[in-house]
Amino acid sequence: IKSSVVAVGTVQPARQPSAQFLATGFVVGQGGHVITNAHGLPDLLDPQGKETLAVFIGRDKQIESRSAIKVAIDPVHDLALLKFEGAPLPPLRLGESKPLREGDEVALTGFPLGVVLGLFPVTHTGIVAAISPIAIPAAEAAQLDGPTLKRLRQEPYKVLQLDATAYPGNSGSPLYEPGTGRVVGVVNKVFVQQSKEAALDKPSGITYAIPIRHAQELLKRAGVQAK
Repeated sequence: IKSSVVAVGTVQPARQPSAQFLATGFVVGQGGHVITNAHGLPDLLDPQGKETLAVFIGRDKQIESRSAIKVAIDPVHDLALLKFEGAPLPPLRLGESKPLREGDEVALTGFPLGVVLGLFPVTHTGIVAAISPIAIPAAEAAQLDGPTLKRLRQEPYKVLQLDATAYPGNSGSPLYEPGTGRVVGVVNKVFVQQSKEAALDKPSGITYAIPIRHAQELLKRAGVQAK
């Protein structure tokens, strides 16, 4: 799993540091594409500063950046498909070996602390706590933002609620069956109780993931054959 998990971000030569971490991603298809979260990607790159989208591979301090481009975006399900330059990496196998149910064990691997301490993938385990519509309860009506209201007006699709500890940097991490390594979802949201910074020492233990079928549909629309 670790050899197929990458960091996603941007590179700008004049910036210090030049590499900026944004999310986690994982290799799919024939080894030249990456699935990640759409919300983790910048809306615009700085052409004056020669900023480029990139994926980061390697281990420890030996980090290599590969230029990447957006191939397809699914904003409804918060998914993005990237294509990166260079030699292919081992792709992960997508799809459930059996239908997911509450109580099933799952694992996720990503970069909860970004690349500050080097490129060290971290694995968390847990269970599927619930399979529910994508709507997080709000204590007050004023806390309902535009995107949430739009989702509630439409027919909400089902997401996986996990009893697993994840952090904001885990967005885009593969959620997989520990026994088979088959990817069953894409981590896309961590319920943060207070501030994003407080999530590091006071994690809520509630994580959400998009079912993998939506990533498979994105790959199919983009003409990329999944493993």
